[in-house]
Amino acid sequence: MRLLLKGGRVIDPANNIDAILDVLIEDGKIAAVGGIRHNEDMRADAVDCRGKIVCPGFIDLHAHLREPGYEYKEDISSGSHAAAAGGFTTICCMPNTDPVIDNGAVAGFVRRRAQEVGLVNVLPIGAITKKQAGEELAEMGELVSAGCVAVSDDGKPVLRSDVMRHALEYSRLFGIPVLSHCEDASLSAGQMHEGYYSTVFGLKGIPAEAEEIMVTRDLILARLTGGRLHICHISTKGALEAVKQAKASGLRVTCEATPHHLALTDEAVGSYDTDTKVNPPLRSEEHVAALREALASGLIDCIATDHAPHHFESKDCEYGLASFGISGIETAVAVIMDTLVHPGLLDIARMVELFTIGPAGVITANRATVGTLTCGAPADVTVIDPDLVRTVDPRAFYSRGKNTPFKCMELKGWPCMTIVGGRIVAQDGLVVR
Repeated sequence: MRLLLKGGRVIDPANNIDAILDVLIEDGKIAAVGGIRHNEDMRADAVDCRGKIVCPGFIDLHAHLREPGYEYKEDISSGSHAAAAGGFTTICCMPNTDPVIDNGAVAGFVRRRAQEVGLVNVLPIGAITKKQAGEELAEMGELVSAGCVAVSDDGKPVLRSDVMRHALEYSRLFGIPVLSHCEDASLSAGQMHEGYYSTVFGLKGIPAEAEEIMVTRDLILARLTGGRLHICHISTKGALEAVKQAKASGLRVTCEATPHHLALTDEAVGSYDTDTKVNPPLRSEEHVAALREALASGLIDCIATDHAPHHFESKDCEYGLASFGISGIETAVAVIMDTLVHPGLLDIARMVELFTIGPAGVITANRATVGTLTCGAPADVTVIDPDLVRTVDPRAFYSRGKNTPFKCMELKGWPCMTIVGGRIVAQDGLVVR
């Protein structure tokens, strides 16, 4: 089977390509990138990509698919459909399921279910500790053998420093990163960012220091162990400064930011819409400005959705009782395009890098076949229509989670085609089977 993507602006940061070119896909692989003549003898299905952005398949490093155990919130099928519609060809799913992905059997189940669904690539992330209890390390070698690309206790911080130290030490043996949820739980028993608006809105605040203390601790442990540390959903100016200093000193550290932390401030909580309740919380303008600057400068390595779908009842309640989390995988690209790229705050080539080689570099040291349009690589491709305007309607989400603070917003710049292994799996926002 041949597929020819004609005349799009091809942006492939891995190969320093940014030009109007064609992309030929054959037998599920990238066959050629360049000026490709199409004639009847070629026998390829041609897709007109003029005016579109043709990119390597986007990777989401941080998503919650909820299966096994919480299928009423999301499952691997609905999450895969949502990812395809949102322009993602590969998603990494977090281990806070029931049972937790803390052994090879559960990790293997996740991979088999994803293969049965057959839409996007799903890479499991194993737990750092057994049952995410923070006390005893999970069998890291078993998790890696079962296909896990990293370990994390995301959703729960690893409070014991000795456990986190050992996790970083053992991770070196298997060449995987430790993805850290940086939160001092003794400081974070609140509802929103601590500051002016938490006082005005009468909600208990979560100080920036709750994140910054744990970021600093984990960076110290990374220096001690030489392990690869990745900071999940970084959200504060102080945390960014700590990461900047750590990188300058040669530590093996990376970090991610989410679309909602880049697009919204804590002022949005004033609606008391529980869909604005997220952990870490939406921060003040000072922190959001620092995040945007770090994104453009290269300090932040990738954008990750922290897709956290919830059932209706857990959000349809008082703000203080609502669950933390945003269902964000279907709106992530459009939010970044509309709030950062179109206003000129972020170059589109940099945006593509943040969704491709950025996350690829975290989960694998070999970028040759992930997040690239290199000839011979799997034909995972994301095509974006930068001029497409659409209103966010959570009722149309493939995700079971409809909890989005972007509902009813008009956004410009959406994925219009998702190709996985040479097969079109989503087009114009609809999954193709």
